[in-house]
Amino acid sequence: MGGESSTSTAPRGGGAGTARTGSSLGQRLSGVAVALGLVLFLGGFGWAAVVYRPYTVPTSSMSPTIGVGDRVVAQRIDGDEVRRGDVVVFKDTAWVSGSKVVKRVVAVGGDTVSCCTNGKLTVNGKQIDEPYLPEGSLAEIKNFPTVKVPEGRLFLLGDERQGSLDSTAHLTDAAGGTVSRNAVSARVDAVVWPMNGMLKRPTGFEAIGTLSQPGPLRVIVYLIVGGALLILAGSLYGPVAKLAGRSGARGRAEAVRAG
Repeated sequence: MGGESSTSTAPRGGGAGTARTGSSLGQRLSGVAVALGLVLFLGGFGWAAVVYRPYTVPTSSMSPTIGVGDRVVAQRIDGDEVRRGDVVVFKDTAWVSGSKVVKRVVAVGGDTVSCCTNGKLTVNGKQIDEPYLPEGSLAEIKNFPTVKVPEGRLFLLGDERQGSLDSTAHLTDAAGGTVSRNAVSARVDAVVWPMNGMLKRPTGFEAIGTLSQPGPLRVIVYLIVGGALLILAGSLYGPVAKLAGRSGARGRAEAVRAG
């Protein structure tokens, strides 16, 4: 009776305790995002460094697929992985001393190749559609006699047939213009400067054999971009949360003054 009544004030739902818990969880998640992003980002670059090599193409012999001065990335491969239609990087001292050359493989060991029938390249008796040639050009602007490609060797042409120093310019050599598979060091996957993207698949050769499968370049790009986005998102959490906290504090102060 008459005793003083004491009132205890309990924190309301959504108070400072809840805010601190949410802030702590957000910080942990942002740390995980940054760590995962770093793994993806650095892993993508590391994978690319192992699998790919950059090259600058000094001539227009592969135009319009690859222009003069274009920067390409090429997947490192063994010569036995080369297929018809591939654009490859190789080195053959009988062609150019000390320099690497970029050309398209149009025939492999055992093939019979010639030009031209109805304006088209012929491989093993089949006319090959070549949509990568310059618009309005005909393969027949570079006629050459029938060549039987020796086993273990390749017959290569530039996409700009009129001005390319390719196999047809070396027909009188001991190897009949062909290049050893072992001379190939890489297969071009994409033009990265200017950013023309992945090379189109040479579907005209499908009727006479299996085409090469694209390398892992797309996956590598996804890893690098995804990693960068995660790093950015995780790094922005702190400043955004701080800004949101200040805005919330101002709002509460204004509400108290209004009340």
